[in-house]
Amino acid sequence: MASGEGEVMRNKQVIFRDYVTGNPKESDMYVTDSSTIKLKVPQGSVAVLVKNLYLACDPYLRIRMGRIEGSNVFTSFTPGSPLSGFGVAKVLDSGHPEFKEGDLVWGTTGWEEYSLITEPEQLFKIHHTDVPLSHYTGLLGVPGMTAFVGFHEVCSPKRGDCVFISAAAGAVGQLVGQFAKLMGCYVVGSVGSKEKVDLLKNKLGFDEAFNYKEENDLDAALKRYFPKGIDIYFENVGGKMLDAVLLNMRPHGHIAVCGLISHYNLNQPQGFSNLTSLIFNRIRMEGFVVFDYFHLYPKFLDMVLPYIREGKIVYLEDIVEGLESGPAALVGLFSGRNVGKQIVLVAPAE
Repeated sequence: MASGEGEVMRNKQVIFRDYVTGNPKESDMYVTDSSTIKLKVPQGSVAVLVKNLYLACDPYLRIRMGRIEGSNVFTSFTPGSPLSGFGVAKVLDSGHPEFKEGDLVWGTTGWEEYSLITEPEQLFKIHHTDVPLSHYTGLLGVPGMTAFVGFHEVCSPKRGDCVFISAAAGAVGQLVGQFAKLMGCYVVGSVGSKEKVDLLKNKLGFDEAFNYKEENDLDAALKRYFPKGIDIYFENVGGKMLDAVLLNMRPHGHIAVCGLISHYNLNQPQGFSNLTSLIFNRIRMEGFVVFDYFHLYPKFLDMVLPYIREGKIVYLEDIVEGLESGPAALVGLFSGRNVGKQIVLVAPAE
């Protein structure tokens, strides 16, 4: 526990300026150190005070930058307040019986140096520290769980399945591909650069990969890589890619809808053209939200930790240093600037 009344510190923060329409810009956020925070939990509170170490840049944050109305999994950011998202942190003080000073945790925290977390039920204590702490923003955090749930729980894969993944070099896609290869599947990924194609094939073990920006006809491209059709499609982008995939699915195939990043910056929703394929080919297309599956986190760790320790999984991270780098790193997600999981290093672990 922190001693006395608690030291008061300046608290650098990334502040959300105002609701966003269209493509997000760095100017939609600003960094300030004008705020202060007392490094002690209020007496009688069950809150947890943390020092943030790593912050995750995730596409869903763009959704929260818009004005969200009605029922939704997410809530809008509040203009004039810090952004929040998933991160890794060290506990400085705690009023909650499950957390103590010195614990390492991952979960929802603020885009700031220090955060007072009033709902610590959203935190997970880190027990395995023989792997990089940054992995808890990705491989061992929400992206890893998302890949695990979407592939293993939603898609019901079988050895020999033909698997296609869009945004395959991203935080989730790179893991879906490796999980599929470990099951004995044929795996193809689409990405947005030659560099990423090479990474998928030469470092991540994908059977094939292609740059969608160089394909004038996505339907023809998919027929080239999947002459007998696709059993499983892990959907991250939407748009024209989904339309092309629907024409190339095998009967009784599975589509896990993880994200639709090509839609997040649109002012008007975009429709799809080939949905009748769902009927004629008896395709199961299912959206999912990883939060519904957090009870499977121990099962996920039991599967993935041995793979990490045995060197059977490679995880790409793109780390920038300092909160000042956060806005550019987040915005860069939507132009494909990152290679692997985009992370902001706030402070080194001591």
